[in-house]
Amino acid sequence: MMLRPMLAAILATAVILPSIALAGPIEDRQAIMKGNGRDTKMGGDMLKGAVPFDAATANKILANYAAAAKAFPTHFPASSKTGGETEASPAIWTMAADWKIATDKFQKDTAAAAAMTVTDAASFGKAFGMVTANCKSCHEGFRIKKS
Repeated sequence: MMLRPMLAAILATAVILPSIALAGPIEDRQAIMKGNGRDTKMGGDMLKGAVPFDAATANKILANYAAAAKAFPTHFPASSKTGGETEASPAIWTMAADWKIATDKFQKDTAAAAAMTVTDAASFGKAFGMVTANCKSCHEGFRIKKS
């Protein structure tokens, strides 16, 4: 039973991350964020008890976040400010120093969380919290919510 969530996370990563190189920057970052959303839901469900906690899946989620954080900032060339149903705010380019601070923090926090090698729900909750604490600041400051 616990094998199913782990296999789903691994399969999704195996499908999403390699396909990123085949699309444009907007589609690439949307694929990364879709993966982050999937992992956030799975992690949240494990912490709420909606699905059984599985250490292998939890560690894979953290590794996925670290890989996403490393790749994400490279998918914002100036040519991708508009189009492709982007939700990227102009602040990414007009406040580039702030954007760099935010993405550097996300990379640092996700790398630290992935290095923790969680073994139980409590340690996963701590690592997961380190990662997801970054979401709100970027989504509020560097994202345009489309209706």
